[in-house]
Amino acid sequence: MTMKSKCGYPEEKPEGYCRLKNWIVYIVRCTDETLYCGISNDLSKRILAHNSGKGAVYTRGRFPVQLEAQSRAMTRSEALRLEMRIKKEHRKKKIELLGILGSSDK
Repeated sequence: MTMKSKCGYPEEKPEGYCRLKNWIVYIVRCTDETLYCGISNDLSKRILAHNSGKGAVYTRGRFPVQLEAQSRAMTRSEALRLEMRIKKEHRKKKIELLGILGSSDK
């Protein structure tokens, strides 16, 4: 069994890898007009996964999804904290956050 580091990566990752600012928080709009928030370090690959039915359980029956907003690059820890804050908000607040995060380049 491979041991995982504190940030969830296998121990073989280079030192400091967990502090790399290559994670983003994103919000997608599903076909039923609901919003889904997630994190990724490869957004285009993640959107493809959502749209092929292999993404999050929530989006599997609601694809295709459309990228609505994405954050600046941050560490995985920062992205997870922001994701949890967004997921706790009501829809109206999430829509306000779309403006704060900034619209995606569609």
